[in-house]
Amino acid sequence: MRICVYCASSNEVDPIYKEAAFDLGARLADAGYTTVYGGGGAGLMGAVADGALSRGGRVIGIIPRFMTEVEWQHPGIANLEIVEDMRERKHRLLTGSDAVVALPGGCGTLEELFEAITLKRLALYFSPIILLNTKNFYAPLQTFMQQVIDERFMNPEHGQMWSLVDRTEDVIPRILDTPRWHENAREFAVVRGTAG
Repeated sequence: MRICVYCASSNEVDPIYKEAAFDLGARLADAGYTTVYGGGGAGLMGAVADGALSRGGRVIGIIPRFMTEVEWQHPGIANLEIVEDMRERKHRLLTGSDAVVALPGGCGTLEELFEAITLKRLALYFSPIILLNTKNFYAPLQTFMQQVIDERFMNPEHGQMWSLVDRTEDVIPRILDTPRWHENAREFAVVRGTAG
């Protein structure tokens, strides 16, 4: 299985986030999964790669050329794919993935996450999307997304497009337990009126 991991590059975060990222990478490697991520060497990016590499796992980094010019890439990644821009990076990260795992992160991580959710809503992506809710990081987002549904900007079914787990050990079981998204998802992508 090929697992796409979205995560931050900041080193200025609580160490608990990096510990969780390292542990996730190790668990993915132990399960025989390939970790595909943004190719960086710092922050949670570096930690998830280090975790997978520490267990002999296969790691693919996908990084834009301009980031390699300032040496943001992970020095230990044998499979480093250099692409021309951020758009191509996002496409390559998601294409062929068997699941997405979003770790805590900033605007780049959130942009990638929301693109995956949007593509799932439009029946262009069908695999599980898991948010690792370390330190309750994604709880406010979950509350906001429920408001989006309650205010009828999305249908109730759309709340099933992603799920939260609090511990790294729950990520793989949740991936395996999550059914493939509906092939007919476009039929309910448009918000329906309520009866009444």
